[in-house]
Amino acid sequence: MDIYSVKKITEADYGCEDTLREGPMARLQLLNEETSEERIVEEPERVLEERGISEGKKVSFDKNGNILKYVRVVAAVISDYIDGKKKIFATERGYGGFKGWWEFPGGKIEKGETPEQALEREICEELTAKIKVENLIHTEEYDYETFHLSMDCFWAKVVQGELVLKEAEAARWLSKEDLDSVKWLPADLDLVNILKTSWE
Repeated sequence: MDIYSVKKITEADYGCEDTLREGPMARLQLLNEETSEERIVEEPERVLEERGISEGKKVSFDKNGNILKYVRVVAAVISDYIDGKKKIFATERGYGGFKGWWEFPGGKIEKGETPEQALEREICEELTAKIKVENLIHTEEYDYETFHLSMDCFWAKVVQGELVLKEAEAARWLSKEDLDSVKWLPADLDLVNILKTSWE
């Protein structure tokens, strides 16, 4: 997948008087920092506003050519580690359009952080506990309607404190047999299926 940085945004025209466009357009100057490819695209200003795309952000394109904000996050599959991995920790989202859906806890990677550092910080902020991040299980690439999610998923265990909910609606410890008992976020489904076949 090609990821671009938005280097500059300028006005493409002054409206729709002499065009078939529905509103003001913006011209985006994009740079693929891995390949040094430069790309110029035009998008409706309303699309940029709706999707939170601005200068300095990263973007990608879905299979239909629609521009999406690129969001990189991490998620923890926290195990109980009692006689091996018997149960894992999942949380129920308590806000937004996916309220009531279940996910593995985690969050965004901030500038200058490694994925492991970001995950340790996010779990401490959201669940108050200190974790040890272990092996990478899977990196999920998923297109939502307005953004592309790149999610590094790691095994983890609690090394200090207890898991206390500060943001989530609810939480459960799930066995391998319980994985289908909750409604998972779309981006978490591939990881769930991997756990079903690889979790021992």
